[in-house]
Amino acid sequence: PYAPEAIANTQKIADMCHVEIKFHERKIPVYDVPAGYTASAYLRQLCEKGLKRRYPQAISDPQRGKELQARLDYELSVIESMGFVDYFLIVWDFINFAREHGIKVGPGRGSGVGSLACYCLNITSVDPLKYNLIFERLLNPERVSMPDIDTDFCYRRRQEVIDYVVEKYGKDQVAQIVTFGTMAARLVIRDVGRAMDLPYGEVDRIAKMIPMELHMTIEQALEKNPELKAVYEEDAVIHKLIDMSKRLEGLPRHTSTHAAGVLISRTATMEYVPLSSNDGNVTTQYTMNTLEELGLLKMDFLGLRTLTVIQDAVDMIQATEGKTIDIEKINMDDAEVYQMISAGKTDGVFQLESAGMTSFMRELKPENLEDIIAGISLYRPGPMDFIPKYLAGKKDQSSIQYKTPLLEPILNTTYGCIVYQEQVMQIVRDLAGYTMGRSDLVRRAMSKKKADVMAQERKNFVFGNPEENVAGCISKGIPQAVAESIFDEMTDFAKYAFNKSHAAAYAVVAYQTAWLRCHYPVEFMASMMTSVIEHPSKVIGYIQSLKALNIELLPPDINEGYSGFSVSISEGVKKVRYGLSSIKNVGKSLVERMVEERKANGPFQSLTDFCRRMQELDLNKRAMENLIKAGAFDSLGGTRSQYMQAYPMIMNAAAQWKKTMISGQMDLFGMGSESSDQAEQAAEADPLPNVPEYPDSLRLAYEKEVLGLYLTGHPLDSDEKLWRSHITHVTSAFQHVEDEMEAGFQEDKDRLIDGQEVIVGGLVVNKTVKSTKNNKMMAFITLEDLYGSVEVLVFPNRYEQYRNLLEEDRKVFIKGKVSLEEEEDSKLICDYMVPFEQAQEIHQTAKRYGKGYHQGSGSGLQSQTPAQPPVASFAKKEEKPKVLWLRFTSQAQWLALQKQICVILQQDAGHHEVRIFLELEKLKMKAPSQYYTAGSSETLRKLRQLLGESNVVL
Repeated sequence: PYAPEAIANTQKIADMCHVEIKFHERKIPVYDVPAGYTASAYLRQLCEKGLKRRYPQAISDPQRGKELQARLDYELSVIESMGFVDYFLIVWDFINFAREHGIKVGPGRGSGVGSLACYCLNITSVDPLKYNLIFERLLNPERVSMPDIDTDFCYRRRQEVIDYVVEKYGKDQVAQIVTFGTMAARLVIRDVGRAMDLPYGEVDRIAKMIPMELHMTIEQALEKNPELKAVYEEDAVIHKLIDMSKRLEGLPRHTSTHAAGVLISRTATMEYVPLSSNDGNVTTQYTMNTLEELGLLKMDFLGLRTLTVIQDAVDMIQATEGKTIDIEKINMDDAEVYQMISAGKTDGVFQLESAGMTSFMRELKPENLEDIIAGISLYRPGPMDFIPKYLAGKKDQSSIQYKTPLLEPILNTTYGCIVYQEQVMQIVRDLAGYTMGRSDLVRRAMSKKKADVMAQERKNFVFGNPEENVAGCISKGIPQAVAESIFDEMTDFAKYAFNKSHAAAYAVVAYQTAWLRCHYPVEFMASMMTSVIEHPSKVIGYIQSLKALNIELLPPDINEGYSGFSVSISEGVKKVRYGLSSIKNVGKSLVERMVEERKANGPFQSLTDFCRRMQELDLNKRAMENLIKAGAFDSLGGTRSQYMQAYPMIMNAAAQWKKTMISGQMDLFGMGSESSDQAEQAAEADPLPNVPEYPDSLRLAYEKEVLGLYLTGHPLDSDEKLWRSHITHVTSAFQHVEDEMEAGFQEDKDRLIDGQEVIVGGLVVNKTVKSTKNNKMMAFITLEDLYGSVEVLVFPNRYEQYRNLLEEDRKVFIKGKVSLEEEEDSKLICDYMVPFEQAQEIHQTAKRYGKGYHQGSGSGLQSQTPAQPPVASFAKKEEKPKVLWLRFTSQAQWLALQKQICVILQQDAGHHEVRIFLELEKLKMKAPSQYYTAGSSETLRKLRQLLGESNVVL
């Protein structure tokens, strides 16, 4: 009301504004080529040089050389005709910068790996011809879109590459890209519930009724979960909560900066897109997809932790053995490496270390990189259904049947199965005469389920289409019924099909880590542990891996340790030395200065010598105390208890000594013999009190305090055998997986399920008691085992029952239900608890194990999903009745044989329980009583005939 002219002024401003946005008009920056070259000529010269470097054998084989040159010429002609020469030069340039400056670059990712030009330019490191990778998956004239060459860099030095790009093109031409967090199904329920001021527990219960599946919506959840639908229809408040949530679902919730996306524009970015500031960084206000539609150049600079691990391991090998290893030139057919993977020894191996993938590798028994590529592609939702067929073909190649001989050269590497997107493209091309560009359009239509397009393409595929220059399968002598069945199989698979180019690149990284683990396990594990040094729970897991490899872990040491984990050689044996910067309050900068001082003036001789030399290098009492508690001074001869009592006096004396030095009160004759002074100072004995060393329990407690874990021992060590034989899961199973790409795809079956019953055991290390709204007491305890810790909720009814066991340092087994959390570690709700000394009592509940789980695929069997195969203690059976165990390779095999198995069991009814184990999915299932069997020799013979001798055990 005080400014009516604001309305008129707003209109004036709107009238003054005029902008015309042109979509799909490319605005790629012009790459500055050397004088005398056009961009096309320069790109061609770089590729020709790379071709000779990559394929030196082509010089002596004219035919091979001719084929290579033809492929390269074709790719370059497409790149030139589509106007992407500058794009390829820009990518080559910053990757070349990274390689020249020792920044580890990945072998490639995505469809760019299928390009011979990229391989020749050193953008990628995987030979596309060797693995039948297709250029048109990246770029083809029939699908005019921006190429998308994303790059992985060492995560520690990734920013250096971005800084180079900013410096080269100018700050005003480079910006990071915004991303919008949206309200997904569970999140929007929680947000709306909070806004409606509903009780947290009630909202949490509703949110957890929504299945944890990718792209799950509230509408889908109402269809899938009858319990959710019932609550929605019966409770008016919940009805309103869900209705309001459905209206907000999918809307933007907050903005953040894209983890990897960088925009590089031809001129100042503000001429093309609106900008904003996020934590001091200039970011676009348009998302990545909009930028692409505007024709702007978007690059992904991804930081991959595994590349840093590889580089660190190679550097350590150079330091310990003097060997220079070019990881890109190692033998890719090393039988020892494949044997190790086949044995399931994949801790730390990129993409292969999840529980499910490890089990799959044991079954797959890979013999070459093609098997690894297929394994990475198959172990995900959808393609998993093809695993039994793939394994059967691999074990008995004579059993493979191709619907037409034309399929054999396309599918022989995958034992008759369609596994990759590229195979779909090859089938369409080779069987029906499509161009490779058009075959990619068909693949995309299949994956997006475009029904109208698919109906037309089915006719084209089978009968051909002269107007569109498609020959069709019938013209190749393929019967109509066969052609249609092939098309149906492709259509069914295409929605799940994986990009082989991407899988090949990541299979190379997986193999490289496996090769290092196999031949240089100490250096590799030290590098792995350094990469997770800020996460004690992950370090604990790798400590268990060290034990399995019989590699000794040494405590941190001021004279031998470094910031990260390192390799220490003692009496010719390599050991891993704990990283100094993992000690609380001991920063990386202090450790680096400590190492520089040690290298410059020799090892520290005593605590006094250490304090004097580190006096001006940010050494404080807290850091000193924690170094002592971690055992970093153990090698100097004193005990931790002695050093803890003496260090305050020694630090004060060192400070006084320094003041004396500075004030010039030293003996003038001593100034000319600095080295002898240092030797005298170093030899000065520490004034240590005569006190006994700490008892083991206190020493370990101090280690836990400053390192976040027990290092030189563990309170559970004496009970490890008992502990392992009575649990179903270790606590690391409850940890939230932050980066699935690093660990490898994890099918939901690898993970805990909300409400799943499990048994864990360990040490009570923390307890918090609270009162509920009803003035009843409950407890939150932290239970720790050899792999980490889990928070356990003990509600009032259980608290009263077990309060005497809820004491710190008490060793207990707990059976309870999993409380799954979305973005944080899961928790356990206690149902039953016993101390270690009454461990056998936990087995009384094993008979009810599995109660309340989801039904197994209509089989009538109740199932559970442990993180590992069933533990030995749960396989123990009483003499009467016995248990008949049937082992299947996968759920697919079980479903195929289910009817036959049930008939056999019902023909021999008895009192022995029947339990089934699905090896691939790690599912254990218990049969209803109507399938209990007498276990006659005839029944066992029939079952063994179906499943194999070792898969039927009574």
